[in-house]
Amino acid sequence: MKKNMWRPVPKRSSGLVAAFDRDNEESRGNRFLMLFWSGIWLFWMLQPFVDSVERINTSRGIAGVVVVPVFCVVYLWHFYECRTMFFRLAYPTEVRSGVRDLLRYALLGVLAIACVLAAGQSGFTAAIFFALSGLWTLRLSLGWLVVVAVGILYPVLWPVLNWRSDPSTFIGLGFGAVAISVGMTAGRRQHQLRESRRVNAELMVQQERNRMARDLHDILGHSLTVITVKAELAGRLLDAGADERARAEVGDLERLSRTALADVRRAVEGYREISLSGELARAKEALAAAGITARTPTALDQVPADLVEPFAWTVRECVTNVLRHSRASTCTITVTPMSLTVADDGVGVGGARGSGNGLAGLRERASAAGAVVITRSVEPHGFSVTVTARADGQAAGDGADTTAAAVRHTNGHASGEALA
Repeated sequence: MKKNMWRPVPKRSSGLVAAFDRDNEESRGNRFLMLFWSGIWLFWMLQPFVDSVERINTSRGIAGVVVVPVFCVVYLWHFYECRTMFFRLAYPTEVRSGVRDLLRYALLGVLAIACVLAAGQSGFTAAIFFALSGLWTLRLSLGWLVVVAVGILYPVLWPVLNWRSDPSTFIGLGFGAVAISVGMTAGRRQHQLRESRRVNAELMVQQERNRMARDLHDILGHSLTVITVKAELAGRLLDAGADERARAEVGDLERLSRTALADVRRAVEGYREISLSGELARAKEALAAAGITARTPTALDQVPADLVEPFAWTVRECVTNVLRHSRASTCTITVTPMSLTVADDGVGVGGARGSGNGLAGLRERASAAGAVVITRSVEPHGFSVTVTARADGQAAGDGADTTAAAVRHTNGHASGEALA
């Protein structure tokens, strides 16, 4: 039989998430605190022990002196082994004890009966502890049944064993049961809060990783493409004997590499900014170096502030794709207050044009800004990408209509789409 087959393995945190788990229930300090607060109530067992010592010259007295301390030790042992169930850490609504837990609880019950037989009415305190232990050993409903059963049994034994009437015991039993139930509920809530914090920390780490991957792709993809184009141009100029122009291109290569390095550093630090006017200027320069005629707007004041950044990323990603894949002679960038379009007259949709990390990252940025990305083929040949702001109150169904419209404007190609 596997040991504690119903007991969950405690989840250990690592990395940044560990900062949210320093108050774990399994820490040494918390274990000691749990044992302290569970053991401090055992002072109620002093009375049956004293009664047994007073009758030490009898067999019942000797048995009581032995059984009462053993009961206290087994009680603490049982609480420590069942501490996970006590706080309902693994199963917030359903707890199942292992076979060893149930056997240990049965041993606690046998010792409680022995305490009653040895110490008399004062030994019934052990039965109270046994009943309260059922609240965290069994399901909460079954635990309350045990508490009620022990509460009913106690007055039944008064006339049978010639015990005195003692209603105060019911107060202790009821108070203990309510306190334990509230404590278990509080422990469960605390555990749920800790798990929420852990999940939020993991999501924050994953979000930062995605941001880093997206930014590095966008920065290095664009910069390395422009550097490659300019290096090829410098080589052709050297072959043609245009040393001065080649030297100028080599100077641009150095500047571009330094700029890319600075962008990477800022992306790592999380402080990088991007401007639409700057991206348009760099796009015009890169397209000219590749021999592609660039048609760019001159006025950008009408673009809302919340769309400037996604528009700038659109220019960077789309111009990078034009340089890499299009074999175009002209690239046109059109900017309106609510949309930006980058179109070329190249080969049109290819395997690398309709999908990829760049467009996926672009869709994420557009969605965060409340915009959609539309990719389509252009007649007679070419490709265009449009980022347009979603109209206020536009429903999900409207987005589907936009998608269908975009597909109809393609040459039946499956990559024509509008995605939020």
